[in-house]
Amino acid sequence: MRRSGRDAGVAVITGASAGVGRATARLLARRGIAIALLARGRTGLDAAAAEVGAYGSRALPIEVDMAEYDQVVAAGQRVEDELGPIDLWINDAFSSVFSPFQETRPEEFRRAMEVTYLGYVHGTRVALAHMTPRDRGTIVQVGSALAYRGIPLQATYCGAKHAIVGFTESLRCELMHDKSNVKVTMVHLPAVNTPQFDWLLTRLPRHAQPVPPIYEPEVAARAIVGAADRPGRREYWVGISTVLTILGNRIAPGLLDRYLARTGYQSQQTRQSTDPRRPANLWHPMDGPNGHDFGARGSFTGRSHRHSPQAWMSRHPLVTAAGLTVAAGALGTLVATRDRHAAEANS
Repeated sequence: MRRSGRDAGVAVITGASAGVGRATARLLARRGIAIALLARGRTGLDAAAAEVGAYGSRALPIEVDMAEYDQVVAAGQRVEDELGPIDLWINDAFSSVFSPFQETRPEEFRRAMEVTYLGYVHGTRVALAHMTPRDRGTIVQVGSALAYRGIPLQATYCGAKHAIVGFTESLRCELMHDKSNVKVTMVHLPAVNTPQFDWLLTRLPRHAQPVPPIYEPEVAARAIVGAADRPGRREYWVGISTVLTILGNRIAPGLLDRYLARTGYQSQQTRQSTDPRRPANLWHPMDGPNGHDFGARGSFTGRSHRHSPQAWMSRHPLVTAAGLTVAAGALGTLVATRDRHAAEANS
């Protein structure tokens, strides 16, 4: 029998040391779920494990480079041995480069694709190796609006996220063909206030920033946990900006090309110049053994939204439908009453 995120006893989160992964770990820990935390940075992992433990849940921090398949295999086996059968696997780890494509070196592009795209492939393969024999489990792929719409200065990230969608769609069809009870779903996020803008490799003249509207990582975490609870849906869209981006690209991709060509460079940079000595986490974690714990949130908290009504409605479709039905009925009653009064006044 399939177990949803709400029923899960053991969860694995990749990219768990910071950002969305860190916020998701906190939320799952409140349910008492044992959580394996996978990431490269020791400092962030230890801090995340301490937070999970503070909620009364078991934490297993494991240093893993998701680009290295053997490391992911070993991590999955260690989770099974120390925490128990894996019920939920959340792929969230990524790295990227803020740069025009022609200024991105081939080895940098390759590395970003290996961490982000192949990291999801590796995580999914290991999750399935444990879930398929038991014929239960849930895999959540954390995606992005940029999985459907590429933007300038983020060719590496957009390329990887597009690839993840294609790979996941193929896998979903295969699981359906096999009549498997293992479920896979995707959660596509808007711009999120995470530490990525402070630690990704950049060649931009000014400090990178998310394109507004910006949401706090807790908004993303709630959507991810909600998707784990209801993995029967193919995908979830978080934030009105994600909805407009995906739908807009389906309707008028050429118009978006021209719009982003005009606005995409400026909207992704602050007025602050990039520090030429700034370190980057593409090859090595910035929260290593003696590093800094970056936590879940980045440096744009003052500009970020803590809630997304659209995301809430996406997670509660029945309530939303009922509300719309009641609203439509009330509107119909008001219109009918108005028309009756108008008719009486004219009679």
